[in-house]
Amino acid sequence: MLLLLRTLPSAAVLRPKPSILLHLPLLHFTLHNTKSSPIKPLQKRAFSSIHASSLAPPETLNILTPKQLVTASKDSSSNAVEWNRTAFCGKLSELDVGKRVWICGWVALHRVHGGLTFVNIRDHTGIVQITTLPDEFPEAHSVVNDLRLEYVISVEGLVRQRPSESINKKMKTGSIEVAVEHVQVLNAVRLKLPFLVTTAEDATDFVKEEIRLRYRCLDLRRPQMNSKIMLRHRVVKLLRRYLEDVHDFVEIETPVLSRSTPEGARDYLVPSRIQPGTFYALPQSPQLFKQMLMVSGFDKYYQIARCFRDEDLRADRQPEFTQLDIEMAFTPMEEMLRLNEDLIRKVFIEIKGVELPNPFPRLTYAQAMSQYGSDRPDIRFGLQLKDVSDVF
Repeated sequence: MLLLLRTLPSAAVLRPKPSILLHLPLLHFTLHNTKSSPIKPLQKRAFSSIHASSLAPPETLNILTPKQLVTASKDSSSNAVEWNRTAFCGKLSELDVGKRVWICGWVALHRVHGGLTFVNIRDHTGIVQITTLPDEFPEAHSVVNDLRLEYVISVEGLVRQRPSESINKKMKTGSIEVAVEHVQVLNAVRLKLPFLVTTAEDATDFVKEEIRLRYRCLDLRRPQMNSKIMLRHRVVKLLRRYLEDVHDFVEIETPVLSRSTPEGARDYLVPSRIQPGTFYALPQSPQLFKQMLMVSGFDKYYQIARCFRDEDLRADRQPEFTQLDIEMAFTPMEEMLRLNEDLIRKVFIEIKGVELPNPFPRLTYAQAMSQYGSDRPDIRFGLQLKDVSDVF
């Protein structure tokens, strides 16, 4: 963060392209002068929130002077943000009934029904419903009534059991709700959202990919995208635990900037500042380093490696991707195949509950080409080539 901030004093005003709705609280940073830094010391800088939509013009990122910052700090001291979260939305349950909790998150749903206001709050663990009554806590009720989708709020209240007729069995927290006593709006959404964040899984609304990528932080709030990232995390975690704890592998990180090694595609090149006219190459795979590690005596090594290949896009290939590299010394082919099969079976049964055959069916290269016409056959459909040359 400090390196990023050191580049800012050179510009008084930055005008970024229309971007994601950040909606961050007013942030205060302190920069300390060092002997190696040519930048004059600045006590504090503050950045205003950026609000953008698909229909709005680019906003301005304002950098306050130290004098303006002192004035802004005095004006906002009465509305200081307090952080004291004691629970997560998706982890509340009937065991928490009667407890006073403080939760934070985004407004996922807002509705008024018969004088009652119901709001669903979402954080990274899930969704929980909060409700207010005008007679009990009028100030909190007034604030909740003015909320809109994707507001960031902090809520303090009492967990209570929902009436039997209002239990939502589709929600993990559908049997409870939080009766709100205090509400604080941390960030408000001032402009129209380019698309809805919280939608049903079977919703037919379709958002173009370029819109989703333009507002990427909104897109990643969607449950569908969140679940994909969490799935990847669980798979990588399982790979590490299985290889290290069960088979005593060592994870070693290899360089990204290196010399070019001939492989199947063109390299991405990075010019060297220290040696003009020379370039580093980003690795297409850590093949060279794996061989060096084996020769150096590391018996079992693995790496979840980032790979870069300058080639045309294909269905299963993109310029930058991740692959699992495994290297074992003094290991026959059957043992290597068995390790890989066991690893894949472990991932599918632990992550998706799917049992794969043991052992995997195998085809020789000759069989694959003669029966399927490809060295990467798709055997899901039972379609095979038949040699009918003798008939003709």
